[in-house]
Amino acid sequence: MLKVIQFFIFFGLVYWAVYIYPKKSRLRREKRDQQTSKPSPKPQIVKIVSCEYCKVRLPLSESYEYQKRHFCSIDHYHSINSDGFLGSARQVRSPNYDDRPEGVTVDTVVIHHISLPEGKFGGDAIEAFFTNRLNPDEDPYFATIAHLQVSSHFLIQRNGLVVQFVSTENRAWHAGASQLFNRERVNDFSIGIELEGTGDVPFEKEQYDALVKMIASIEKKYKIQYFVGHSDISPGRKTDPGKSFDWNYVSQSAKIPENKLPFGLLAR
Repeated sequence: MLKVIQFFIFFGLVYWAVYIYPKKSRLRREKRDQQTSKPSPKPQIVKIVSCEYCKVRLPLSESYEYQKRHFCSIDHYHSINSDGFLGSARQVRSPNYDDRPEGVTVDTVVIHHISLPEGKFGGDAIEAFFTNRLNPDEDPYFATIAHLQVSSHFLIQRNGLVVQFVSTENRAWHAGASQLFNRERVNDFSIGIELEGTGDVPFEKEQYDALVKMIASIEKKYKIQYFVGHSDISPGRKTDPGKSFDWNYVSQSAKIPENKLPFGLLAR
């Protein structure tokens, strides 16, 4: 009888040592590990974007973004891309354009001024005019021009912000009947820049700063030979950019040599 009791005691010890104790030890370790371990971090997703100018791909966090367009550098942000759009300009596409004549080279910049209603600044009337949305009932003057289909490549607002309506690769309808020396149809070979103003009221410094940067961007892409005013190519019909436009300041700031200003540096 004693031997039977001893056998069961021995068997119980063996069973505890082989099965029960290891299981309890494992459960204790798992519980301890759960209390001390940290959850694995979620994998980070890096969004990749493409530079609007050079098409290089880079992380979104390293890009310069404007109007949901991305650029790999400030230089490319201030450049005109292969499609003819300036990175730093807000794009408002106008339907008033067509193709330049085959074989024609862009070599002229035409400076204009515009205000709608005349003598008033701000609002969206200029954008509406260049996109055929001008409401003729909003102002008596609007009724006389709402039917026209015109556009410019760029508009520089009073605060210096730039709006682009037409690609520089296309022909915007800004100059109308015009002639530069022996060449007619100046729209064919020019880029039109409108400054919000009247020609009588001085333009803002922010506008000149934006214009100087734009000229640098244009000259980086095109071999510009002439900078002229609308009145220079349509004398008697147009007066812009007017007597308040400082040609001398623009020439010095943009480093435009006098031979590229065939009508001189005096306001006119």
